[in-house]
Amino acid sequence: MSADHPVPEPRDVPGPTLPGRRWLLPSAVASELDPDAVRAGRSGRPRRTLRDWFVDFGLFLLAVVIGLAAANTLTDDPNTPHGLAVADQWIGALACAAVWLRRRWPLGLAVAMIPVGLVANTSGGAGLVALFTLAVHRPFRYVASVAGVQLALLPAFFWLRPDPELPYPAAVAVTALLTSAVVGWGMFVRSKRQLMLSLRDRARRAETEAALRAEQAQRLAREAIAREMHDVLAHRLTLLSVHAGALEFRPDAPREEVARAAGVIRESAHEALQDLREIIGVLRAGDSDDAGRPQPTLAALEGLVAESRSAGAKVVLDSGVSDPDAVPASVGRTAYRIVQEALTNARKHAPGAEVTVTVRGAAGDGLTVTVAHPAPPGEVPKVPGSGQGLIGLTERATLAGGRLEHGALGGGGFRVRAWLPWGG
Repeated sequence: MSADHPVPEPRDVPGPTLPGRRWLLPSAVASELDPDAVRAGRSGRPRRTLRDWFVDFGLFLLAVVIGLAAANTLTDDPNTPHGLAVADQWIGALACAAVWLRRRWPLGLAVAMIPVGLVANTSGGAGLVALFTLAVHRPFRYVASVAGVQLALLPAFFWLRPDPELPYPAAVAVTALLTSAVVGWGMFVRSKRQLMLSLRDRARRAETEAALRAEQAQRLAREAIAREMHDVLAHRLTLLSVHAGALEFRPDAPREEVARAAGVIRESAHEALQDLREIIGVLRAGDSDDAGRPQPTLAALEGLVAESRSAGAKVVLDSGVSDPDAVPASVGRTAYRIVQEALTNARKHAPGAEVTVTVRGAAGDGLTVTVAHPAPPGEVPKVPGSGQGLIGLTERATLAGGRLEHGALGGGGFRVRAWLPWGG
């Protein structure tokens, strides 16, 4: 047997570290190391698992085997009175039966085995099992106290009841060594459980921190999108206001100009309504450095590619959209941001690799943007915080009503593919 009890699953205990998360506090760790104390039902009796039953039965058999060996030694010793041998065996039998209580009262059973072990040789196996259980389920100060008393009483025990097969010094040394080995084994099992609990707690903390970083990246992406939408919406409403004001101050304008201004107002109102639908649900943050700047469209992709080429990147643009200006501003802006972030990621994670930007689509079918590159010619650099930009791109595409996929290609390459709605 390598352990007295399976390593328990950590129970969640409210902790003060982060809101909405739960941590293992020291009191919870202590309860994990003594799971039987908290697994009791309403009756107060521990509920053993199937493995617990096997372990308990194995330790019970071990105590019985050691007791039977001691009983044979008593019967073979002519100096031991028959009545004393019978009483010793009855006490040993009761001690072996008490092994089944070791999970409920590990400290009490170990303390009770000290006087029992002084009067009954056949209870030695039960005493070792009780000491091992104490070392597993209780802190070292309890184990040191009980084991220290047992070791201190060994010389007196063998002086009063000498071993018929071993000399006095050898009997004391062998028993002391066996007691120390049992304590060491129990402390090893306890330390292993503590290590497992610590590793599980660290894994939970790392998972929680990663989730928080992802949530923060989503929030920042939503804030950036909200700022961009706010600027575009303000532009639409300003244009609408200008044309409406012109109609108000020029009621005698020619009919053609009135119809043209009404058409502009209608189109601006329609586009503003679309932008307003996109901005709903997105958190509005404070102004940033990009506030007030003109927002890019799909027609600005050529400039973006040229800028990347001037910085030393190898970029190939394959655009199948004949009229980029016909693409709705919100769709073109989202496509531009996706390509921009994908090119930035390629420069960071695959320097020297040729990046291919493919744009396809038509009104009614949607706009498809693909950015792919093969494995870089040199060693792939390790960039901290990888993956946060892709989270923002996914959030941006989702808010635009589309979808985004990304993943590795065969041979070490990488591809980002997005589909955005483009109504007819």
